[in-house]
Amino acid sequence: MKAGTVRTWVWIHKWSSLVSMLFLLMLCVTGLPLIFKEEVEHWLDPHPPLASVAAGTPRPTTESMVARALAARPAGHVVPYTFYPADAPNVMTVTTAVTSNPSLDGTWEGLHFQVFDVRSGRLLADERESKSGLMYVMYRLHADMFGGLAGTLFIGAMGLLLFVAVISGVILYAPFMRRFDFGVVRRNRGPRILWLDLHNLMGIVTMAWLAVVGLTGVINSLNLPLTMLWQSTDIAEMTAPYRHAPPLKNRVPLDAAVAVARVEAQGMRLASVGFPGRDLASPHHYMVLFTGQSSLTARLLKPVLVDAATGKVTEARDMPWYMTALLVSQPLHFGNYGGLPFKIIWALLDVVTIIVLASGLYLRIVRRRQDRPATAQAEPMIMEPAE
Repeated sequence: MKAGTVRTWVWIHKWSSLVSMLFLLMLCVTGLPLIFKEEVEHWLDPHPPLASVAAGTPRPTTESMVARALAARPAGHVVPYTFYPADAPNVMTVTTAVTSNPSLDGTWEGLHFQVFDVRSGRLLADERESKSGLMYVMYRLHADMFGGLAGTLFIGAMGLLLFVAVISGVILYAPFMRRFDFGVVRRNRGPRILWLDLHNLMGIVTMAWLAVVGLTGVINSLNLPLTMLWQSTDIAEMTAPYRHAPPLKNRVPLDAAVAVARVEAQGMRLASVGFPGRDLASPHHYMVLFTGQSSLTARLLKPVLVDAATGKVTEARDMPWYMTALLVSQPLHFGNYGGLPFKIIWALLDVVTIIVLASGLYLRIVRRRQDRPATAQAEPMIMEPAE
């Protein structure tokens, strides 16, 4: 590699690392507990197994449970969604909120979750959305730094810089190691050289994971813009015939809407239902979402629009490619594909990355203190030619 090319890549790597380093260190620290978010929440709030239901017990309609959930809340509340967890096939969660329209970032005011046993209609839990506690703080710091959409997009930009730093580091690692065996650690050259070699070794070993986490983080930061794009294109096209329809007066029961939607999604699992006029659903439709049954397809959604006035399917189509990329990247970012063993691997890689970032910060501080001549070649995160 020519000297001028090396200097260019050194500059790219140096500044992409420096600009993003502190933020990426924060993201790795906050992301570590979020890898085990489901396990921590279950440990803090364990849910006992469902009680058995006597044979012959009449099964209530889901519409009746929705009505009960809404009646339990003060006037002015609406039902935006119902959810059906994959790990609890006999459970339905009814959400209620104060306003009929969410804010720009998709949040709702006064959100409550009422959990029902669909076999008996028994209320299992009535919980307010938690906006406190360690896991909530970790999530908000990791997702948007309490800055809403602007914070989310900023974090996405930091993820893009991480990807640039990884690629430039890989490009520079080959000439750096030309005079050494792969993975050499010079223990007898002082603490700075020792940490430099450890930093480079751990960085090159985790480069693939860093690239995956960085790219999926960037994609996840585009959640709201991509969802809005989907609404303004595919959903708008599917609901175009209803653009000038009169306001919906009465809707068909939820049970009927789900029943006709199942015909369009044979072999898939019901995941959630958006009510007419609530966020993703149009003012005249239920948005019934299904997922696949296998571990590979469980994150992919198939939307079915059901006319809320007639109970007939308006249209069902697969998600566009950019929404599929978003849905796949969300669990991959936190290692939620292979169960607990996969999460442990993800956590170990996260810890190594924390060490890489912290050592890079340490090496930068030490180098500045040494006040080396300006003509000396700067190390790239923090690679440098052998001394």
